[in-house]
Amino acid sequence: MARIVLADDGIEFDGDSPRQGPLGGVESSIVNLMAELAKRGHEVKVRNMCAAAKFIDGVEWAPLADGLPDAADLYIANRGDKLIRLMPKARRTVFWIHNPAQYLLKWRYLAKLWQVKPAIIFIGDYHATTYPAWAPGGDRIVIPYGIAEVFCNFSPLAELPPRRAIFTSNPLRSLDWLLDLWQRDIYPHAPNAELHLFSGAVTYGSVGAAKAREMEAILDKARGLKNQGVVLRGPVPKSELIEEFRKSRVMLYKGDLNETFCLAVGEAQAVGVPAVVQKLGSVVERVINGKTGAITNTDREFASSAINLLNDDDLWRGQHKAAIEAQGVWGWSQAAQAFEELIPE
Repeated sequence: MARIVLADDGIEFDGDSPRQGPLGGVESSIVNLMAELAKRGHEVKVRNMCAAAKFIDGVEWAPLADGLPDAADLYIANRGDKLIRLMPKARRTVFWIHNPAQYLLKWRYLAKLWQVKPAIIFIGDYHATTYPAWAPGGDRIVIPYGIAEVFCNFSPLAELPPRRAIFTSNPLRSLDWLLDLWQRDIYPHAPNAELHLFSGAVTYGSVGAAKAREMEAILDKARGLKNQGVVLRGPVPKSELIEEFRKSRVMLYKGDLNETFCLAVGEAQAVGVPAVVQKLGSVVERVINGKTGAITNTDREFASSAINLLNDDDLWRGQHKAAIEAQGVWGWSQAAQAFEELIPE
């Protein structure tokens, strides 16, 4: 058994948060990884911005302000530069990052990375390319996010779902573009289809609140497209989102150069929802082109692929089954095992 400590200074959440409401991908990943490590027999502690100390799914959660333990076998500093040097007695320190790594090229990060030289954990191959070869740090290791078990082990649907497309990402990540494309190029060729939007600021806590006005302008545009099949649903807990995935034919998401994994597409694929994306950032790592969806180069290709999956039942059945089969091979158990390999012997 190893002593594992993770510190995070982002938004407020704890191990119960995924069961209580919508939660962002980074925060969900912390909850899932820590619970899996605890399940594997380790002593796991999280120090973050949670409101109170709790013991949840085998993990000890407590406010970061209460301080960190004196020592650990593996210390995971999550994202923030102020966390890197907080556990000098840890047998090994790693720095788990989630955003494009250019933000590390500020002096306050560089100085700490030169001094401590922690292994830097990236969440995908595309993500790793965002950190220059000359930049400091220890080993560079890619450990993809796992797909939570609740999204896996589904059987293919016996009956066709309605002609419904779904969007579950940040409104600022090309939802405005998608609404234009839907109205102009997709809906006229799939007139009975609907586009359901599970999107909003609440998912992102205080970060989302700071951008709520900008997000709301895009969501207002969506409300105005009710007669073109656009249905604004808002963020929902993961358990409810799974039910909505099973009622959907296709996930439509352009992708974003600043996105380093795209858990939303990975989760949808695991449940069996084919995805149509563009060749942008990490999203191409989540979809097998022509098998579990389409990776497109142009708006015209994107619209055509969306129309085909909404209208062609045989195409949908094949890609629905392939998505379920393809996405069940890497879960949080495998990701936790990869983190275990970082623990000193």
